[in-house]
Amino acid sequence: MFKWLLIFHVLGATIWIGGHLVLCLRYLPEALRTKNPGIIKSFESKFETIGLPALAIQLITGIWMAISIYHVNLFGFANPMETAITIKLILLLIIVLLAVHARLFVFPKLNGENLWFLGLHIIAVTTISVLMLYFGVSVRFGGV
Repeated sequence: MFKWLLIFHVLGATIWIGGHLVLCLRYLPEALRTKNPGIIKSFESKFETIGLPALAIQLITGIWMAISIYHVNLFGFANPMETAITIKLILLLIIVLLAVHARLFVFPKLNGENLWFLGLHIIAVTTISVLMLYFGVSVRFGGV
């Protein structure tokens, strides 16, 4: 069972992180250069259909593995494994807060002049996602 949970977890991470790297490194620079928020909106509308389920799969499989296989307390710091998993959950919470902020406050007012602010959100989510990958790999090797 562990092998399948890990495979689905890694597949979800591949989609989530890969999509954000493509957004950050390919589409964001073009959108900023041309001051065209439509480039980002178009990518986001297509990516959400696969990216959000991928993130949900990571959340479900990650919590499942943490509790049933690694037997750790979520949001604990008692050992390196718990610490790594707790850090991943905190980073996930930050991503959710950034996404809610972008959806409620940034996207409704988005134009070519304030596109850079959305760019900061995109860079932050991408960076945090890569950090989550780092801590995920550290779980596989005993924690931080």
